[in-house]
Amino acid sequence: MSTQTTTPSAPGEAAVVGKLSTLDRFLPVWIIAAMALGLLLGRFITGLNAALDAVKVGSVSLPIAVGLLVMMYPVLAKVRYNETGKVLADRNLLVTSMVINWVAAPAFMFALAWIFIPDLPEYRTGLIIVGLARCIAMVMIWNELACGDREAAAVLVFINSVFQVVAFGALGWFYLQVLPTWLRLPTTSADFSFWAITASVLVFLGIPLLAGFLTRTIGEKAKGRDWYEGRLLPKLGPWALYGLLFTITLLFALQGNSITSRPLDVVRIALPLLVYFIVVFGAGMVIGRALNLGYAKTTTLAFTASGNNFELAIAVAIGTFGVTSGQALAGVVGPLIEVPALVALVYAALWARKRFFTN
Repeated sequence: MSTQTTTPSAPGEAAVVGKLSTLDRFLPVWIIAAMALGLLLGRFITGLNAALDAVKVGSVSLPIAVGLLVMMYPVLAKVRYNETGKVLADRNLLVTSMVINWVAAPAFMFALAWIFIPDLPEYRTGLIIVGLARCIAMVMIWNELACGDREAAAVLVFINSVFQVVAFGALGWFYLQVLPTWLRLPTTSADFSFWAITASVLVFLGIPLLAGFLTRTIGEKAKGRDWYEGRLLPKLGPWALYGLLFTITLLFALQGNSITSRPLDVVRIALPLLVYFIVVFGAGMVIGRALNLGYAKTTTLAFTASGNNFELAIAVAIGTFGVTSGQALAGVVGPLIEVPALVALVYAALWARKRFFTN
């Protein structure tokens, strides 16, 4: 389909679809297929999960770490780093993001965990840990697919990363011990490793962020912005989705047996997660619209608030409670629900753009 009639400010829906590659256009199909393949591999190939988990970067399997880095690098190479100052000047966006990410969202997950699974303390604790792990990786993909603001996403992810290192342990102590005591509920003891959290942030954000920054800086200096964005980025772009599909396959292969052997438990964990993703995303969109942030920043606000760092949540749960614990299973169910839920929310965001935004 020709795209000559498309205007930069208001592309028609047909023109946008026409510019998508087969990989982009059928992304939900590929994601579902990757999830199914991973579950089948993990269920029926004996010893696969042990092989995948044999070599680690921090607390994360090396193959998964490679997939995450491949996924993150092209997206961060697209960021115009010289424009991030505009994001830092937007106090409405920054303050709203901090409040949703570090006050409202963890409190909401705490409430959902107690409402939906008050009788299952291990799963409940796992859900609370998921709520505390703010997204620093895959959210960049969802934001990109929904045409969010790349520069805003990079800044908000960076802020979340710094705050995650500083506050994760304290918030875990508050939500697992202090707040339940105030509410006269059972408490859970947990000792979170500061160094494990720091390593997760440095590896999964620091490495691709540095690589993306250097690629843009050197590429633009050598060939100019037109060449960089018109010739190089189109070649790098598809690798983000290749990395996404590779990571999803390995994640589900790693925990496929745990998921398929306890289907009823998975359903009980999945319900509060589904409510969480929909409500937090919807709240982000409504708040951003009310603050007149514009579609791109509103979408970025919503995705950075609703996404979770399930790699960190799984690593913390396994390191603290053990690989066969209910807390670890709750962490594993996170991406099982988050991936299809946030893919659906990408389409919801694009629908909202046509319905509620004029810019």
